[in-house]
Amino acid sequence: MRFCVCSRDKTRDKTRDKTRYKTRDKTRDKIEGMTESLPPFPPFTLETAIQKVQAAEDAWNTRDPERVSHAYTPDSEWRNRSEHIIGRDEIVAFLTRKWQRELDYSLRKSLWDFHDNRIAVRFQYECRDHTGQWHRSYGNELWQFSPSGLMARREASINDVSIDESERRYFGPRPVSEHGQDIPLW
Repeated sequence: MRFCVCSRDKTRDKTRDKTRYKTRDKTRDKIEGMTESLPPFPPFTLETAIQKVQAAEDAWNTRDPERVSHAYTPDSEWRNRSEHIIGRDEIVAFLTRKWQRELDYSLRKSLWDFHDNRIAVRFQYECRDHTGQWHRSYGNELWQFSPSGLMARREASINDVSIDESERRYFGPRPVSEHGQDIPLW
């Protein structure tokens, strides 16, 4: 059974998909008028969706706002908690503020489902604040990608829990040997 990330007009999607996905090579950017791309490209398979999720996890674990922002379209729209963010400049500003207050940030993402140009993920991250208090955040994200493989839309719902340092489970980026492994529910 598929997780539906949003309702849509399937007739319109079929027409749009015929033109949007007719090529999977580098000419895609010329056809779509884009100058940037980030494979893998939609429509996603299980393998390429997992690759996209791992690439996002790896990028966010660098804590480099500029680097992370280039995985998104220049006009990407985000809903993150109570913030509405539009465009790369706002993404960089948001991530800069985030990682200034969320110290020793370490993230894990897990594919929940995918369809066409959309991916749903579960995630958990741990960080400490300036007082030394550790937190674990649990969340879900809905992603929508442009034909060039850049994320055009990101919606995040997140819950935070204070934890003791002894309860930490994530210490830096995920080792390659753990790529593709699911994350615990609690």
